[in-house]
Amino acid sequence: MSNSLGAHAVVLGQIGRVHGLKGWLKLISFTSPLDSILDYSRLQVVIENKLQVLEIDEHRQLSKALLVHFKGFDDPELARKLTGLELSVERKDLPPLDTGEYYWHQLQGLKVINQHGELFGLVSKILETGANDVLVISANQESIDDRERLIPYLMESVIDGIDLETETIKVNWEADYLD
Repeated sequence: MSNSLGAHAVVLGQIGRVHGLKGWLKLISFTSPLDSILDYSRLQVVIENKLQVLEIDEHRQLSKALLVHFKGFDDPELARKLTGLELSVERKDLPPLDTGEYYWHQLQGLKVINQHGELFGLVSKILETGANDVLVISANQESIDDRERLIPYLMESVIDGIDLETETIKVNWEADYLD
């Protein structure tokens, strides 16, 4: 096993604090919907620089989080060693998407270019706002300026196209638009 998650893993959540006396832990899921992380019974973590697989053997849903129990972590002291660790899966284990749909990890790091060929920078993260997602574009050395931009992820009206092969997102967005 490798000693890190590497480029082939996708983080799906993070282990929170211990809950109760039987090794249960709060699980902060980054999936949408929240409980989609439970579709993966075996999740990877790095413990003491070694990749290990954890298996969820029981779970309960709370309003904004999950409570989980990992097989073999039956007391609070043992479970506490997992607190703060990120849970991931191999990219190849993610379900396929329909044409025109993308996982967030596929968009991060892509170049963002407007209809005039101006490079705004790279997608550094994506914000979930409720109404629509927002791409956070961080300037790089090749950008037209050093501004950070927030661009709504609205297919066809703002996002003109995504090309994973050229690692580019084309946007209908002017350089002087205020964020």
